[in-house]
Amino acid sequence: MDVSISLVKNVILLDSEGKRVAVKYFSDDWPGLSAKLAFEKSIFTKTHRTGARSEAEIGLLDGYIVVYKFISDLHFYVTGGEDENEIIVATVLQGFFDAVSLLLRNNVDKKNILENFDLVLLCLDEIVDGGIILETDANVIASRVAMRGANDDVPLSEQTISQALATAKEHFARSLLK
Repeated sequence: MDVSISLVKNVILLDSEGKRVAVKYFSDDWPGLSAKLAFEKSIFTKTHRTGARSEAEIGLLDGYIVVYKFISDLHFYVTGGEDENEIIVATVLQGFFDAVSLLLRNNVDKKNILENFDLVLLCLDEIVDGGIILETDANVIASRVAMRGANDDVPLSEQTISQALATAKEHFARSLLK
């Protein structure tokens, strides 16, 4: 019995000029920083004029499946091998995109991403580990990132920032007491 695990090669978040905002590579296909930067420039150059604003688009670039979506001044990309299932790669992108949108209360732009960079990196950690897809449900990802428990009454999307910080402090204090 041959079991296939879907793998993600990288998750890339670029600004409207093609500059790095957040990236995470899970493959040695691009050894060194210069190879990674060249790949990022290549996908940005080939995709930045497309209309991937309302829905994600899928393309085969440089032998990789690249799924991408743009919002405001940001370009979201997820790359898989050419033999990966495009729908699975697209689901990873949508989960990342939606989780970030939830955590930033739909104010997704470069300024807010940089101000909440820790949350973006935690989202990436919750979604993919070593290229293996762990979770794609945006609500689950956002809840884990916000350190929410199942017993809390107020959903994450309805909390104010001060409530979210208070919840995080409470969970942290509980973890210290255990």
